Amino acid sequence: MVIRSCNLETVCGPTSTLPKNDLPEVAFAGKSNVGKSSLINAVMNRKALARVSAQPGKTQTINFYNINDEIYVVDLPGYGFAKASEKERESWGKMIETYLNTSDMIRAVFLLVDIRHAPSANDKQMFEWMDYVGYDPIVIATKADKIKRSQLDKQIKILREGLGAGKDTIIVPFSSQTKQGLDTIQDFLDQVIENEASLTDVDDLD
Repeated sequence: MVIRSCNLETVCGPTSTLPKNDLPEVAFAGKSNVGKSSLINAVMNRKALARVSAQPGKTQTINFYNINDEIYVVDLPGYGFAKASEKERESWGKMIETYLNTSDMIRAVFLLVDIRHAPSANDKQMFEWMDYVGYDPIVIATKADKIKRSQLDKQIKILREGLGAGKDTIIVPFSSQTKQGLDTIQDFLDQVIENEASLTDVDDLD
């Protein structure tokens, strides 16, 4: 994927109306401080378009990034931040649920989990819910540079079993530091763009 342009086009809070986009969307979900903003910056080849914070729980909106006028990268609020109030957690959860249930343009959903640890209850719940509503989430195992290469297969097995994911679920080790896995994630986005273009061509023939 060659990034020619990218910009933060739409920001939606709890009371906002979600945009009716006509480009395909790929959504990124994950618990607070899992490295979502760092991954999105890496995908867009920008250092700080998605704000990276040392303080968990900062992403409280749904952010739509337009890449090349071909695809939207959608940054969902981080979940599972213990210091957030119950009202805030409910609000973020409702925003994620509303978006995933109502957008007609979602073509792929990525779930970020920390490769160093077994999935949390929130991670498992999010994976199961995504599966239940009909998505086939692609798991991004972040912070892969924090473990030894010899531990990789073991940790991936822990993630797969902890999430209750089948053998067909794709798990991509990723590091924002070394860019491990970045090409694979960008390939997924390219595939979404190509598939959408093919659908458009068929519609034009009709």
